[in-house]
Amino acid sequence: MYHKLMGCLASVREKTEFKPEAAVILGSGLGEFANEIRIADTISYEDIKGFPVSTVKGHAGRFVFGYVEETPVVIMQGRVHYYEGYPMSDVVLPTRLMGMMGAKKLLLTNAAGGCNPEFKPGDLMIISDHITTAVPSPLIGPNIDELGTRFPDMSEVYSRRLQEVIGACAKECGIKVQKGVYVQFTGPNYETPAEIGLARSWGADAVGMSTAVEAMAARHMGMEVCGISCITNMAAGISDVQLDHKEVQETADKVAKDFKKLVAEVIIHM
Repeated sequence: MYHKLMGCLASVREKTEFKPEAAVILGSGLGEFANEIRIADTISYEDIKGFPVSTVKGHAGRFVFGYVEETPVVIMQGRVHYYEGYPMSDVVLPTRLMGMMGAKKLLLTNAAGGCNPEFKPGDLMIISDHITTAVPSPLIGPNIDELGTRFPDMSEVYSRRLQEVIGACAKECGIKVQKGVYVQFTGPNYETPAEIGLARSWGADAVGMSTAVEAMAARHMGMEVCGISCITNMAAGISDVQLDHKEVQETADKVAKDFKKLVAEVIIHM
């Protein structure tokens, strides 16, 4: 895997020498933010040798390199998911690659289902912690010693400092934010009411099909991590409304203005 990563890095370096300080992964319906930064370079995932390519409709599938004010940033405009059939090592390859490009901080975003009944569609939630019981750890298998230790500490996956930065930026922007625990399930099906009941008993506030394994891979290699979930729907059993991907995208579109404003401020101050 390390050789594969080095091959991907060499492929990127053939196309750009851009060195980011921060990395951002944009979730479903949230990709337009990347088009609004001061773009220096773009690279399609298909043009990186050995790189996994997203098959999800609405995910552009490219790296965007540029600046948010003076902060150099690399943005994943579309991610790959475990449910697409990739091994978990490929799912987190893009995260590791951005760290190897030079990014020291990572902002993760996603579209999530709310399982906290006090939440509502359109809320933005600061991720305070996560649960990955339902998915394999991205660190299973031989350890990549060049990236991190065999048994990495996960007591603070989501930087408390960056959680405070997100909260302060939200207040400055006049945007109300929630805070809570995120659970990653495999997908691609939405969860059953019983599974959401289980997640709630674990202490979950939101559920989704990405993000947590990326956060673990980033922490393994020493990146400072934070995350924001866009609550696009209420999870099964919390609401009687049937779930579909169109609803996810429509809700994300409705809150896109606030979301993009908040992400920009966080990047500047993180």
